[in-house]
Amino acid sequence: MADEDVAQQAQQVQMRVLGQFVRDMSFENIMAQKGATPDVQPDVQVQVNLDAKKRQADNQYESAIKLNVTSKAKDGDAVLFVLEIDYVGVFHIENIPDDQLHPFLLIECPRMIFPFLRRVVSDVTRDGGFPPLNLENIDFLSMYRNEIARRQAEQPAQKPDA
Repeated sequence: MADEDVAQQAQQVQMRVLGQFVRDMSFENIMAQKGATPDVQPDVQVQVNLDAKKRQADNQYESAIKLNVTSKAKDGDAVLFVLEIDYVGVFHIENIPDDQLHPFLLIECPRMIFPFLRRVVSDVTRDGGFPPLNLENIDFLSMYRNEIARRQAEQPAQKPDA
C-alpha cells in the first residue's frame, strides 16, 4: 500500500509560479490630454484575450492575460481612458497529460495570476486620476469552452462519404 501512495504522489500534478510581470502596458488618459477632469460616471468595457506557450526550459510555460479596457462617459461617446496590458505568469508544470496541458495553461494558470493583474489595473487607473477600477472575476473556464465551441463552429462541416 505504501508503494501505491509513493507512485501516486510521483504522478500528482505539480505547478509552481516562477514569476509574473507586466510584459507590455499602455495607459492613455484622454480626458487629461483634453484638459478636462473626469466628473462623469464611466462606462467601462473590458476585452480579455489569453495566450500560452512553452518556454525553452523544460517544464516551463508562459500564460498571458491581455486586457483592453476602454472607459467612456455614459452620457456620450467621449473616451475617458484606454488601458492595454499584457500580464504574464511563468510556471513550472509537471505530470500533466498532453491532452490536459492546453486547458490547464488557459484556465488554471490565468486564474492564479488574475488577482495580481487586478491590483495593477486598480493602481494604474487610480494613479491616472480615476476611481480605481476593480475588475470583476473572470470565468476562465467559460472563456475556454466558448473559444473551443467557436473554433469547432468555424470548421467546415465534414461531408459523409457517398
